[in-house]
Amino acid sequence: MEQKRIGLNIIGENLRRIRKSKKWTQTALIAHCQIMGWQLSRESLAKVETGLRRVNDAEVCLFAKVLRCPIDALMEGADEFLLAVARHGPDVV
Repeated sequence: MEQKRIGLNIIGENLRRIRKSKKWTQTALIAHCQIMGWQLSRESLAKVETGLRRVNDAEVCLFAKVLRCPIDALMEGADEFLLAVARHGPDVV
């Protein structure tokens, strides 16, 4: 069985997938965030997408709003990792 590594959040991979499906660069997503008044840096976004940064509930909601997607889309496939992330464990089998 293949091991999967997650980081400090469970939305990173889905965030990247949804952003790319819109053909947005990280810079484009940041621009949309800034239009809403959210001053997120590209470096911070990169860390979210790679699981190197935690994401709070308000940020999840803002990402969903900016991307015009349901919050569930950002959480897709995360059920098996919820407890591990809540326990602050970055490695999951």
